[in-house]
Amino acid sequence: MSSKTLMSSRTSLPHPSGAFGERVGTLNSAANAPERSMPASEKARRERHRALILPREHGAWGLLLVPIITGAGVAFRECSHIFPLILLSAAALALFWLRTPAESLLGTSVMRAQTTEESRTVKLAIVVLGGVAAGALCALLWAGKNADLWPLGAFVAAAFIAQSLLKKLGRGARMLSQIVGTIGLTAAAPGAYYVITGNFNATAWMLWLANILFAGDQIHYVQLRLHTAKVEGFRAKLVHGWAFALGQALMTTMLTLACMSRLMPAIVSLAFAPLLFRGWFYFIQEPGPLIVRRLGWGELKHATAFCILFIATFTLAR
Repeated sequence: MSSKTLMSSRTSLPHPSGAFGERVGTLNSAANAPERSMPASEKARRERHRALILPREHGAWGLLLVPIITGAGVAFRECSHIFPLILLSAAALALFWLRTPAESLLGTSVMRAQTTEESRTVKLAIVVLGGVAAGALCALLWAGKNADLWPLGAFVAAAFIAQSLLKKLGRGARMLSQIVGTIGLTAAAPGAYYVITGNFNATAWMLWLANILFAGDQIHYVQLRLHTAKVEGFRAKLVHGWAFALGQALMTTMLTLACMSRLMPAIVSLAFAPLLFRGWFYFIQEPGPLIVRRLGWGELKHATAFCILFIATFTLAR
């Protein structure tokens, strides 16, 4: 046997597994255990602290940023007041972020602050984020400015309270709780439009409706893909996804009515075309393995396309 063959046969040996493998690994690394345990424990501690203060719903960041971007993009056709937008964005992002450390401190989430050090870290995050939100809101509302933000903020607060109550009902109300939370997050669209233009008019309501439709379809599609990963065939998919198909049809109907009533320029409906195509194509596409990371990146691309198309078509419509 040649030396090259011997080398390849050695490198292709399977790694030990099970209890025996764990024992071999323990014996091989016994001498370096004190040096490795400290960095490992420090890394675990940092990761836990990060989980206590950073929002775990990564998709929700997009559900908040897309409305801000679309609302600002449409508003900049009329005005160029960017400072109120910066203040609103800072307040919205800080308040959204604040929920995670607050739940960790109160013990209402899966991750809870258990040690004195963890409580200190969480409290510091709450103070910093609360200070940013309070400062930005005070600047926005100072001397009676942007008065329409008060009822809008009250509605958003009520939506998040309702979402928290729905979460307690269990998995059966999970989809409904997400939709209610989405209605609150997408209020950033009319909010961004209002603080830039000073008007809470039909365009502001249209922005809210458009973002609710977009975000609602995204949430429903992701849940459908996660729960039907092993379903194959058009009929089987339709049986399991009839509610999503109904939602797609309802979204199309609402967009048509919005265009016919001139609440939305007809050309703006093109921004929803990629979303609708993706949704209907699901029922006829070839079966394949579900890669969650790829699904997430795909939805991020759809969100980016929606922002670009929505702002571009709205600008062209004028």
